[in-house]
Amino acid sequence: MSRVSKPYEIVERALELSTTDGLVVVADEHSSANLRWAGNALTTNGVTRGRTLTVIATVDGAKGTASGVVSRSAVTADDLEPLVRAAEAAARGAGPAEDAQPLVSGVPSSPDFTDAPAETGSEVFADFAPALGDAFARARSGGRELYGFANHELTSTYLGTSTGLRLRHDQPTGTLELNAKSPDRTRSAWAGRSTRDFKDVDPAAMDAELARRLGWAERRIDLPAGRYETLLPPTAVADLLIYQLWSSTARDAVEGRTVFSRPGGGTRLGETLAPLPLTLRSDPHAPGLESAPFVIAHSSGDSASVFDNGLPLAPTDWLREGKLERLTTTRHSAALTGLPVAPAIDNLVLDGGGERSLEEMVAATTGRALLLTCLWYIREVDPATLLLTGLTRDGVYLVEDGEVVGEVNNFRFNESPVDLLSRASEAGRTEKTLPREWGDWFTRAAMPALRIPDFNMSSVSQGV
Repeated sequence: MSRVSKPYEIVERALELSTTDGLVVVADEHSSANLRWAGNALTTNGVTRGRTLTVIATVDGAKGTASGVVSRSAVTADDLEPLVRAAEAAARGAGPAEDAQPLVSGVPSSPDFTDAPAETGSEVFADFAPALGDAFARARSGGRELYGFANHELTSTYLGTSTGLRLRHDQPTGTLELNAKSPDRTRSAWAGRSTRDFKDVDPAAMDAELARRLGWAERRIDLPAGRYETLLPPTAVADLLIYQLWSSTARDAVEGRTVFSRPGGGTRLGETLAPLPLTLRSDPHAPGLESAPFVIAHSSGDSASVFDNGLPLAPTDWLREGKLERLTTTRHSAALTGLPVAPAIDNLVLDGGGERSLEEMVAATTGRALLLTCLWYIREVDPATLLLTGLTRDGVYLVEDGEVVGEVNNFRFNESPVDLLSRASEAGRTEKTLPREWGDWFTRAAMPALRIPDFNMSSVSQGV
């Protein structure tokens, strides 16, 4: 087994075993490290390692090209041939694939394709863990309890194809979630951060932020449902716009099924969706948010195609200065719709706002407004308008004439992110953020806070 134990060797051996017209092999080497804590004390920690191999076989037939996809974990040398044969059998037994395209070719090989996979471990927390311990001590002396989870993952992906592609990408992903609670558990506040290496997170600053929010919550104010001027923090903006991105497939828009469909036919490309000069974009090389610079597709769906594996990705503006610029496409859906090829990219940035921080936007508030912490349990109500519903969580605060005066009850909201962009009266400074709802699937985001004059809090919620 040692002769094919390295990821690149597994890829090469799988390709050698192929008996079909085409083969794509994706080897993912995973490692992770995590810490958990509760009541101002570490509770558990762990390190994991794993391997997943995905084999995509293609078979050309008189009626078109069929594909078969099989993925398995913990693959050894003895598992390779059965895995390849299973993918080939799946392809031979399938009908023509709707998204069939020639496999990508002509992409220069990654110079580190034959290198060992990158790995993470407990050393990633070398500076973070002592700082967290200091935060525990401060919280204890301040009469609050800290709970949370820190996780760091590193995935090395090796992509090889029968058309000669040999590509490699290392993806670090770190998340930190911190909850502070009052000793009687009646008050709770949350903060989250995304990071590549845990060198840019500050537990002390996060604890201080949470302590301030718990202080705000000492005064409780009940408010009814209604429309309120609302300050959405970057994490909430990220959760809403990530869902918008996931819903922006060109084919669905052309077929009249989404908020991006033009009444009477076609799409809303070119329309102004936001009066503010906001640009929503993805860039695999965005500093601090770097993601794979080529398509990695383990399966086909509305926004991805296994035939596109290895296709180079370029910076893409989805909105440009408020106008709808691009909808997501595979090569197949681009050909169907006549639109440019624009695959999804694993990060999202909204910029073009002002320079105010969220704190400065609070201070500039006149009259009454709500300040949210985060959103959760977000679900779609109506795809035609992208109406979403969800709940506020871990702190909704009342702002009066630039000062936070207390905590109010939680709400259920009904809003469309597209509609919110059209009504936003202010955007603040863009900063890296961790989506609360989608943080398990999408962590690389940078967003500003948004001021919405009339955010729809549709009902009062008893959630915390």
